Amino acid sequence: MTRSGRVWKYGDHVNTDAIIPARYLATSDPAELAKHCMEEIDPRFACDVRPGDILVAGEDFGSGSSREHAPLAIQATGIACVIAPSYARIFYRNALNVGLPILVCPEAAAEAEAGHTMDVDPVRGRITNGTLKTTYEAEAYPPFMVDLISAGGLIPYTKRRLAAGAFDALRKGT
Repeated sequence: MTRSGRVWKYGDHVNTDAIIPARYLATSDPAELAKHCMEEIDPRFACDVRPGDILVAGEDFGSGSSREHAPLAIQATGIACVIAPSYARIFYRNALNVGLPILVCPEAAAEAEAGHTMDVDPVRGRITNGTLKTTYEAEAYPPFMVDLISAGGLIPYTKRRLAAGAFDALRKGT
């Protein structure tokens, strides 16, 4: 599950309004959201980002409102993973709910620069900055979270589990 790409670097306290401005919240179409992702702080982002690129940010990434549109917009641009020293709690949960891998790694976030290349393995929590030739360890996801992200988020994960009969005992009251 290693993902490789170019780094897009942003600072501390990037809020959900900067990720996807409120004027675009009338839609939940991922393709439409992707066109406007980060436009408030980086107008070239949506045009220049490529599938597999890595978004690196500072402290408290995703602060602000609890909109699920923010991680959806990032995911729809093709960003493979977000790396930051910390996240707003609701953004962290929303990102996982939509299947967007995010890693907490202060060292990797601090040392990365825009344009660097990175290889990220969210399953193992391994981040390699190819430009600096430095490897970092973030906390790896537990197996159920790997399954959730691989499924594409909470809804597809739950549908798979239901189809596999994972909750049959609950329905029967046992």
